[in-house]
Amino acid sequence: MDPKARLRKAYKQKRKDLGADQRRKYSHVITNQAFSFLEGKPEVEHMHLFLPIDRLYEINTFPLLDQLLAVGKNVYTSISDFDSGEMKTVKLLEKTLFTKDQWGIPIPDQVELVEKHLIQLVFVPLLAYDLKGNRIGYGKGFYDRFLKELSPLVEKVGLSFFPPEKMIEIESHDISLDSCITPDEIITFS
Repeated sequence: MDPKARLRKAYKQKRKDLGADQRRKYSHVITNQAFSFLEGKPEVEHMHLFLPIDRLYEINTFPLLDQLLAVGKNVYTSISDFDSGEMKTVKLLEKTLFTKDQWGIPIPDQVELVEKHLIQLVFVPLLAYDLKGNRIGYGKGFYDRFLKELSPLVEKVGLSFFPPEKMIEIESHDISLDSCITPDEIITFS
């Protein structure tokens, strides 16, 4: 098994092993950390947020979504097209309702497509990351392709239950994070 596959498997298990109560507690702390992080960036009005896949034990980002909308931020997410490998960006509103697609990804019931050029910051899902901001996702490359379509000035912020690995091998198409928010700290990569 290659190193990335080994890390994917290990971190999926680590998430599961946390248990529902600990994941809920950590998600709450990460939400507060992310909100504090954004208070230091008042110029950021347009952000992209991944929505949690329950079966993959991801960080619950719905509380962060609610807080961002409550203070008037523009929040977007994406709908993945698994045939083309593309992500379509859609706007989220306070009244947005969600259903889950066949992979368990929350999808807005009413879709308002928007231009990606509005996005200033992306909260990036990940399984693992390292001290330089290199990340490992699920291996489909959706976010790497999506991030390549955005301005290089867009801030890329990971959310993780765990501290970084020392080093992750990267490939030419991988895009690294600018920061990562965990329950214990906010890490900024140079």
